[in-house]
Amino acid sequence: MTESLIKIPPTKSSLLRLQQQAQFLIAGHDLLERKRELLTRLVYERIDEYRALRRETETALGAAYHCLSLTHLRMGSRGIRQAALGAEPALRVNVLPHRALGVEYPAVASERLPLKPVGLLGTDASFDATRANLAEAAVLLARLGEVETALHRLMEEQRKAQKRVNALKYNIIPRYQRTIRFIRSALEEEERNALFQVKLLRERQR
Repeated sequence: MTESLIKIPPTKSSLLRLQQQAQFLIAGHDLLERKRELLTRLVYERIDEYRALRRETETALGAAYHCLSLTHLRMGSRGIRQAALGAEPALRVNVLPHRALGVEYPAVASERLPLKPVGLLGTDASFDATRANLAEAAVLLARLGEVETALHRLMEEQRKAQKRVNALKYNIIPRYQRTIRFIRSALEEEERNALFQVKLLRERQR
């Protein structure tokens, strides 16, 4: 029993200090529990968003690679490489920090840019279609990367919050409560002994 108690002298000042600390820990537990619930809700929201976005991205990638295969048949690898050297970027990506419930993850903003003609002979019409499809898929991939990173970090923070909640609920707070009960019992026993001693002295003085 004594091994599970906090090592502190059983005095009234110790009791008051432990009671204040226990109240602080209980309040901290409640805050952590609310944070854990909010994180869990965010995780489930992100999971739904991730699944839908992943399906959309896979569809877009399938269409882009199908278009690329047609362009490859018509232009060949060398023709595609030469045309790609003269092509300007079709996508602008900005990465900014973002925070939610103390969890930081990158917010990715991607924007399609107007396609400009490459101005080379020997290009096929499918080349521009391939560029457009790949740019569209890249926009979705950037968004998917943001959601996946956010989901991973939110889940990690949710696990940490769960561990802290469990530690407070099943270990730290009960240990404080056991120590408080032990000190109360010790003080009550001391008070009874003191009263008994006073009673004996009074009887002897009669």
